[in-house]
Parts: sequence; C-alpha cells; structure tokens
Amino acid sequence: MSFAPGQSPTRVILEQPGGWSRWSGRLAWIIAGISLVVAVVSAGANAQYFQTNPKVIEQYHSLAETAPNKIAIIDISGAIMGGEGFARHQIDQVEKDETVQAIVLRIDSPGGTVSGSDELHYRLTKLAADRDLPVVVSMGGIAASGGYYIAMASGGRENTIFAEPSTVTGSIGVIIPHYDLSQFLKRFDITDDSFTSGPLKEMLSLTKDRSPELAQRERKVIQGLVDAMFTRFKTIVQEGRPELDNETLEKVTTGQVFTAQQAVDFGLVDKIGFLEDAVDRAVELAGLSSATARVVRYQQPQGLLDELLGGQPAAQSLTSLQTLVEWTTPRAWYLCSWWPAIAASHP
Repeated sequence: MSFAPGQSPTRVILEQPGGWSRWSGRLAWIIAGISLVVAVVSAGANAQYFQTNPKVIEQYHSLAETAPNKIAIIDISGAIMGGEGFARHQIDQVEKDETVQAIVLRIDSPGGTVSGSDELHYRLTKLAADRDLPVVVSMGGIAASGGYYIAMASGGRENTIFAEPSTVTGSIGVIIPHYDLSQFLKRFDITDDSFTSGPLKEMLSLTKDRSPELAQRERKVIQGLVDAMFTRFKTIVQEGRPELDNETLEKVTTGQVFTAQQAVDFGLVDKIGFLEDAVDRAVELAGLSSATARVVRYQQPQGLLDELLGGQPAAQSLTSLQTLVEWTTPRAWYLCSWWPAIAASHP
C-alpha cells in the first residue's frame, strides 16, 4: 500500500468483545485477595502446630494427632544440677501454651542438688496451680531423692504417681559430701595455709588440717544445715502424700531406696504402671478422651557440633572447667548416689 507524501499510516486496534482485558485484571486481584485471606485464616487456625520456641522442639507422641487439646510430657532426666536447664525450658513451653490441659511428669533421675530440686518442684506446682493443670507422674528406671522430691508436684491427687515394675525410688534424705585429704597431703609435705576471715570459712575444705575442737564445731554447723533441709524434704512429702501417717513417714525417710512394689505398699507410689498408664490418667483428669487429646513430648534442639560431640550439647561439652568447678563446690544434695560429685545431667 502506498501513501501520499506527508500522509501517516492508519493504525487498526482490535478489541475482544465484552471488555475481557478489563475483567481479567479485576479477577486476578480478586483471586489474590481471597488467597491472602485463606492463608491468614489457616495460619491462625494452625498456629499451635508451628515451632516458636528455639530451645524446645515439640513432637507428637500419641493419641489424636490433630486434636487441639494437649497432654504435655515433661522429662526430668539425669542428675538435677539446677533449675535453668532443659527441664526449665519445658516448663516455660507449657506455661506459654494455652492448649495444654494436663502434664505428665516423666522422671528418670537419681536426684541432685537441694536448690535445683526445690526450684523445679516450685515451678511445677506454681504452673499447675496457676493454670489448674493436673500433674501425673510416671517414674522410669529411678526416681530417687530429688527425683522423688519433684514427683510431689502431683499435689496429692488420687492415683497420680505411677512407677514401672523395675523402678527404684525413695532415698528420701540429704547428703553434703565431704572428703578429708589433709593426711594424704602431709605425706608429701603439703599444707593448706589459706587465709580466711573466720575459722568456719573453710568448712568442708578437702585439705584443711583441723583441730578436734574445730572439726567438732564444723560438724555441728553442717549437721544443722542437713537437718533443716531434711525437715523441708519431709514437709514436701507430707504435702504430696497427705495420706501418710507420721509413723509411716518416719519409716520411709531413712534414706532407704525401695522397689516399686515396696513404694506402693508404703504409700509413696499409687500404682505400678508405664508411661501410657500415666497418660491415660492425665487424659481422664483433664476431662478429655483418646479422641480429643493429643499427647506431645519435647526435645532439645541440637546442631551439627552437638552431633559431632556424640549428641551432647556443645555448650556443656566445651565448658568442662566450669563443670569441674561446679562439681567441686560444696553443696547439699537430694541425691541417691555413692559419689555425688561425678553425677552428670543430660537432656
């Protein structure tokens, strides 16, 4: 086609009938809006399934996997060194989770420090009271001394402490370990010549050569501390097992360990059963059923370095000097062990 000089070509624009391009743009925005609303609603409805605590990993354990109401298993495992470890993180997780309706306290511990045992017992009983949560105890291989102390967080409810047939429990008492190496050091002409602000500052020292009078004075002071802590232990047992009479209480607080059946006979334990039995009781106390309860358990996150170190937390493995100082610090223990100084806690 030819054009006259100065004449521009004519453009022809074809449009689809009905203005489809205009409506297709609107439809895209409508679909995007609906998708956003659905995503927000879904996230809100399933928020409980997302991991929000970097110190605790929640995992499904048993019963109804999609049920909104939870039974939380809190594990107390190994020697109890303090109240700030993984056990505390689990308690904090339950405290923040409003969907938890009951706690199963799984104990496999020989006990530990007086302060650590007492703090965990306090936090568990406070959590149970603040949230009105039933606490059911499931004892593993050993739940002795401080481990039994913590079990008293069940609060004296009927049929809330279960021990496996092979469980060892009891050992209700206090020990402050002390070893005298002063005579051994004398063989090598080594003398502890420490400067102190008073004669009792070196109580429980391994190396101090004491006069008989000073040794007797120290023993009296330390025994007074042990007796006071022991009195508190018995008070905690009375609160957790109110059906025990005074005569039975004296029989079971000699420091002796008991088999599961002996513990049942004395009233220290309610029933012989496994973790599943404790879970069933917790479900019952929470007013739920196997179809409406989801049992969850917690794990401690581990990184690559933890795996290379054999599964132990890297921070714990890399602070051996701090741990050594911790172990050699004189402490009172609710512990069932011949050598409290080398007991180690683990997740």
